[in-house]
Amino acid sequence: MQNSTKSSRGAMHPNVIPFTPEGDFYFSQGVRAFQRREFEKAIKWLTRAIEFSPKQPLYQCQLSVVHTETGNYHSANQVLMNVLAEFGHEYVDCYYLIANNYAHLGLFHDAKKYARDYLQKAPEGDFKDEAQELLNMVDIEDEDEEEFWEEEDELMRYQESAFYYMERQEWQEALPLLEEMSRLFPDYVSAKHDYATALFFSGERLEAIELEEQWKKEHPSSLHSVCNLAIFYHHAGKKEKAAEHIHALENVYPINEQQQLKVAVTLAQVGCYTSAHERFIGLPKARLKGHLSYYKWFSITAYHMGEPSRALRLWEEGCLRHPSLSEQGGPWQDS
Repeated sequence: MQNSTKSSRGAMHPNVIPFTPEGDFYFSQGVRAFQRREFEKAIKWLTRAIEFSPKQPLYQCQLSVVHTETGNYHSANQVLMNVLAEFGHEYVDCYYLIANNYAHLGLFHDAKKYARDYLQKAPEGDFKDEAQELLNMVDIEDEDEEEFWEEEDELMRYQESAFYYMERQEWQEALPLLEEMSRLFPDYVSAKHDYATALFFSGERLEAIELEEQWKKEHPSSLHSVCNLAIFYHHAGKKEKAAEHIHALENVYPINEQQQLKVAVTLAQVGCYTSAHERFIGLPKARLKGHLSYYKWFSITAYHMGEPSRALRLWEEGCLRHPSLSEQGGPWQDS
């Protein structure tokens, strides 16, 4: 009698069902990671869940909550705005969540608008009390103070938009915005230096250098000018002039973390990776996660310092938090 038992090699056991993870599996993993306060893992799992089930707004809402918890309020609102655009009538809680994020950003008038929208659309909603409390908190009775906050809110809106375009190297979009910023808020000095940067990388190199040199004459100790001129002369191939500013920069140790990041990024951009590496190592990562430039230039620096694993880890985390980073090549490519 012929043996009826077939070899199991290459065959599938009849009681084993092939498992292909769907969105709900990744979502549950993301929620567990969030509950354990493993926020980076939570973002990774939830992003994967959304890729599998892009029409499931609950996944996107949970991702926005993680962004809020980590202080990435702008990213949280981008996710929530997408949910409202497609599922607004079903997910009215998004209006309150957006209002809460705007309040954290200091954009109080936007916060009031969305809190009122929430109360109008869901007068007995789960966040009724929180929305009313938020409105009470940001309600400003004094007219002069209100005008002050309106100006502050407007400046912050400009800052958010300019930061968005500058981080993504979208220079042509940034230029008119920065020009308008400089006109409306002449005391906000960062705008004019960012304008020079956008101008330089848009191809108007000579004009950008002339502007920055003039500002440096007016304010010789300006860190913005030293950083910009180091980068401009480096890219223009004027090594001696670049070296002059790089040397000055290597002896500057700012207290402000945003300025610390600016120095580190500048040193990386001009190829001073040893000095840049020293600066990046000392930066408070937890407070700079919203900066694409932190991940990009720290990753490039680590790669050039012989740390490919760290470079890849930073790049992958940066792409996860800032998807547009993936369009800028990688740390192993010339930037």
